[in-house]
Amino acid sequence: MIIDLPSTSTSAVNKALVDLRDSGGAVALGRVLTLCVVTDDAHAEDAIEAANEASREHPCRVLVLARGNRRGAARLDAQIRVGGDAGASEVVVLRLYGPLVDHGETTVVPLLLSDAPIVAWWVGAAPEDLQTDPIGAIAQRRITDSAETPNPQRSLEHRRAHYRAGDTDLAWTRLTNWRALLAAALDQPPYEPVTQVTVAGAPDSPSTELLAAWLAVKLKAPVVRARTKKGTGVQSVRLDRKSGAVELIRPDQTVATLTQPGQPERRIALARRPVKDCLTEELRRLDPDEVYGETLVQGLPAVGGRTMSVAQAQAQGRISPPAEAARSQAAAQKESSRVSRAMKRAQPVDADQRSGSSAVPNNEVSANAPDGNPPGDQGTQAVRRARAGAAGRGAAKKAAPAGTTAPAKKAAPATKATSTTKAASTTKAASTTKAASTTKAASTTKAASTTKAAAGRSSAPARRTARGATS
Repeated sequence: MIIDLPSTSTSAVNKALVDLRDSGGAVALGRVLTLCVVTDDAHAEDAIEAANEASREHPCRVLVLARGNRRGAARLDAQIRVGGDAGASEVVVLRLYGPLVDHGETTVVPLLLSDAPIVAWWVGAAPEDLQTDPIGAIAQRRITDSAETPNPQRSLEHRRAHYRAGDTDLAWTRLTNWRALLAAALDQPPYEPVTQVTVAGAPDSPSTELLAAWLAVKLKAPVVRARTKKGTGVQSVRLDRKSGAVELIRPDQTVATLTQPGQPERRIALARRPVKDCLTEELRRLDPDEVYGETLVQGLPAVGGRTMSVAQAQAQGRISPPAEAARSQAAAQKESSRVSRAMKRAQPVDADQRSGSSAVPNNEVSANAPDGNPPGDQGTQAVRRARAGAAGRGAAKKAAPAGTTAPAKKAAPATKATSTTKAASTTKAASTTKAASTTKAASTTKAASTTKAAAGRSSAPARRTARGATS
């Protein structure tokens, strides 16, 4: 919801906010701070979008001072945004014209949340001394962005000369990922001191200057700046140690390569952080950023004017050519794409694999394993092949015609077959001989018994006849 209030006053804006809350209940009361955004009319929408995204993590009231033309009569045009047009906050856009441009604090004070911290953010050019600025004087945190100023180097010098606790810069916030990666690399053995530091970056990049200053303060080592083309930002950092160099190179402003002694190269997503992410991070803390203050006050003078061109740094071996890192990244990306395509084209090889597993390897992926099988699946594949072979032989035997001779089994080695055949023949012969002997003995015994019985029957009448004759 957007409500326009042309040619209005701060009391009318405040009354409209109260009426909106009472009538529709569209504006919640849970606000943790007041964010004052100082910008010009041309960049107001970009600043509002970034503030809306930050408010989703930090609900707040956003007061946008959009400075217009200084000519003409003093006029205040206001706009209230709530609901979907304001993220998790309520946005009040105050467009100032005429002499009112130089007195923006008079329009801000009546709209501040009571008992809530105040954070001031200058989107473009900021006053040299933030503490003496009327809006900066009432803020607990003061956020600037040296990268958005016409002369970033001069802006950094102004920030250093007039630093007060509570000041910070989005150029410093963009280095959070760089600092985390370098600190993690040095937190691994061997724990050796850094002997030399080389930071390569664009001459118009305040982040490069702050990164070099931070390394100079924390590592107590000489730091040299290598100048690259304008608009490239931070390109590479090299930390020389006795065991080898730790190098972080970002040739394409998107992906970086981290090289360490004794470890494989690692590709890391390291794109330039958008303003909304940096603003969200800065709103997470309302206490002074002591590391930024130390880097700004002590680190920048330590780096001084020790700069050289990229060609000179490469000739002296201080940095590696970015083209080599770009070729390595392209080769790694090509290999990753090849493996991804192979995984998408993977098909099941048998019924068990189709029903029992959702991740099915194919020949191209299996070729990467030492024995041609996917890692960790050699035993399973052998069992499946044995089962598939047994099932195939059973099906072939069942489907063969009645008069067709089944195919012979695969012959065993000659020596083993001969031994097996000889043993089988010997066993069979022994069994046959034993059976024959048993049969022959049985037959002989039976014949003898029969003969004896017959002889007995024949002799009985003869004996009776003889007895009769004698009597």
